[in-house]
Amino acid sequence: MDTPAELGEFLRTRRAALRPEDIGLATYGGQRRVPGLRREELARLAGVSVAYYTRLEQGQSGNASDGVLDALARALRLSPDEHAHLRNLARPVRPAHPERRAAARPARVRPGVRQLVAAMGDVPAVVLDHRYDVLDWNPLGHALIAGHLDADAPHRPAARPNSQRLLFLDPHARELYPRWGVESRRAVSALRLAAGEHPDDQQLAALVGELTMKSPEFAALWARHPVRACTSGTKELHHPLVGAVTLSFEMLRAPAADGTAQSVLAFSAEPGSPSEAALRLLSTTLAAAPPPPVVPERVEHDRQGPTVR
Repeated sequence: MDTPAELGEFLRTRRAALRPEDIGLATYGGQRRVPGLRREELARLAGVSVAYYTRLEQGQSGNASDGVLDALARALRLSPDEHAHLRNLARPVRPAHPERRAAARPARVRPGVRQLVAAMGDVPAVVLDHRYDVLDWNPLGHALIAGHLDADAPHRPAARPNSQRLLFLDPHARELYPRWGVESRRAVSALRLAAGEHPDDQQLAALVGELTMKSPEFAALWARHPVRACTSGTKELHHPLVGAVTLSFEMLRAPAADGTAQSVLAFSAEPGSPSEAALRLLSTTLAAAPPPPVVPERVEHDRQGPTVR
């Protein structure tokens, strides 16, 4: 991704979102030519020169100090997630060996994490990587969010579902999430944060490009540059088998075999609620269904020894 351009876009969107009266600046009436703060107003608030801030917004200064970034974050009233995103864009972490990116292996889930997710029988659980590719799920997790897909798809790298792609391009998601607008804003906010943390991830950049071309809703949201880590909250679903369900979710970080960030997305319902009853009904429905065909495990050998897929 073009990190300097991303930095400029992020600063402009946040500068445009602040009104002079929000921070106590006098406007003296009249028509302002730009929405939000002017560059010189923000520079004065942050205690930097207008020339320096202009270079930063134009992507021409790659050595901003912590003090400058912290001052800009205060002036722009950034949230902690936005502050971290600003740091990632201003001083992106580059891989020590860029030539290895093209040869990167597909992400793998550690056997212990896969075993843990499988053991969470009454808890819908899904394993996601930083691109939001689905690396694994247990039967209830699969049935809850993507029962129309092949249950074995996450175990085949070429066929792995991606939760962002499903949300914006799969009609099933429009029916599954009655508050689709809330889900879409939350998804793009999290993907923006991931893009800032992994500026050299070509597959992530390709995903953003694909969604921008194929989904006008995604393109419009992406242009607003929302940033927020969505690690917990509530989801409302209208499941085709059990109807309306309101679930809490938690994103739990799990160590990955290849060093990349992976998370276990786990859902739960309030005890004694209709949603808990709906989850039990979904679990009972799965138990009554015929078992899926057994897929032989594939064993791949690398320098660290055999890995079961």
